[in-house]
Amino acid sequence: MYSIAVSSHVMIAHSFVGEVFGPAQQLHGATYAVEAEFRRETLGADGLVCDIGRALAELQSVLAAFNYRNLDEIPEFRGRNTTTEFLAGEIHRRLAARLRAGALGPGTADAITGLRVVLRESPVAWAACEGPVA
Repeated sequence: MYSIAVSSHVMIAHSFVGEVFGPAQQLHGATYAVEAEFRRETLGADGLVCDIGRALAELQSVLAAFNYRNLDEIPEFRGRNTTTEFLAGEIHRRLAARLRAGALGPGTADAITGLRVVLRESPVAWAACEGPVA
């Protein structure tokens, strides 16, 4: 299995509902370091997993929908706890959809078999979502 990874970051605000969250029930901010790892069984004819510049551009495009936003105000997130785990899954879902639509170039969507998205809250805590692109 071959892979490449790109990283960026996103700054958000949000709050949580539930006693388990303690003081995080109040509106607070977070800056996440975000990594996306693209995997495939064999390298393409050009010796690449995929174009790393395109991969970074697609990750940044997905993150732009959240950057400097209060996630509590995004209609599709209303009533949800936008935990780090939830957000990793949402970024994975959106990025995988872009890959299936051909965002990484001709023939790449079928070749990429796996995608892993990691959100790092701090140097000691992170969450991830991993799965197929299809």
